Amino acid sequence: MKIINVEAFYLRLPVIEQRTDSSQDALLIKITTDAGITGWGEVDGSPYVTKAIIEAPYSHTMVTGLKSLLIGENPLETGRLWKKMHKATLYYGRSGAVLQAMAGIDIALWDIKGKALGKPIVELLGGAMRDKMRVYSSNMFQFSVEETVARAQHAMDTGHSGVKFGWEPFGTDEALDLRYLDALRKAMGDDVDLMLDVGHVWDAKTTIRRSQRYEHLNLFWIEEPLHPDNYAGYGQVSAACQQHIAAGEQECSVTGFQRLIDEGGIDIVQIDLTRTGFTQAMEIASYAHSRGRKVCNHNFTTDINTAASLHFLCAIENALVMEYCVEPGEISRSLAKNPVRIADGYAWLPSEPGLGVEPDEAVIETFLVRD
Repeated sequence: MKIINVEAFYLRLPVIEQRTDSSQDALLIKITTDAGITGWGEVDGSPYVTKAIIEAPYSHTMVTGLKSLLIGENPLETGRLWKKMHKATLYYGRSGAVLQAMAGIDIALWDIKGKALGKPIVELLGGAMRDKMRVYSSNMFQFSVEETVARAQHAMDTGHSGVKFGWEPFGTDEALDLRYLDALRKAMGDDVDLMLDVGHVWDAKTTIRRSQRYEHLNLFWIEEPLHPDNYAGYGQVSAACQQHIAAGEQECSVTGFQRLIDEGGIDIVQIDLTRTGFTQAMEIASYAHSRGRKVCNHNFTTDINTAASLHFLCAIENALVMEYCVEPGEISRSLAKNPVRIADGYAWLPSEPGLGVEPDEAVIETFLVRD
């Protein structure tokens, strides 16, 4: 079996709000083989940048677009192809957008491998440790306390035992922030886990002071209070705060995660499959396990990410909980013909070969951005 085509499809809502909300567009990867098997992946990054990295022509042996590297290759050789892509992008890659592009391709290759072998990806990753994952409802803060509390109530009404809120308008007004969190905890009671995503707008001392003020709230974690490259600051925060510290969604590389764990001391390692791919994610999870850290996913995009995250989390021993974006996006929540089943606060592992989900071509056609 050989790869005959690699395509990148940019989907975008007609109107994009000025918010930190990546559910408003998507970059899908489709890999086609001469055996008629296709694989799907996704990248959560800058779609036009990712598309250029994939489609760029050959320049020289260490500056090569990814598509030209893959044509004619055996898609089952996922490990070797990862190394080939990494070596051929050394002059302009090694992190960031290039690794993200590689991640989307990697997901599609694993999807092909599962379909070719007639097995769900979780089996190819070593087998399922569990057949479902507890999911938490992942939300943006709304622009009023009342609307935010209503979101939390909806999450509980739909069976979620964990709820997260993040990003603007939270983080810049200490008194208002406390009003949000006090109202949420009062509405949710003590039996529902409350996660806080700060959106890296604080410094280390601010985080430590805020964490002390929030001790009565029994937060499940405080997520990404600092800039993602502030490893020393994360080390200070992790040592001083009573709450668990979660981070990692911006990281793309094994070495980046190792620094967050060893220098930053984070408690919960958040891996986005659409930025790492399966090949790196398994290595990162193994390293986290060796350091006694729990792993969860990051997912604020489409059903492809949801399925990839679920296979990954069900395959590792140190999985904690699964993020599920509930923003009402027409792309993010409507892409798959057969989405992962979410019921009673759990995501249920698909049994079909590969990812177990397939994009709806009509949805792609509706939101496709044409050059």
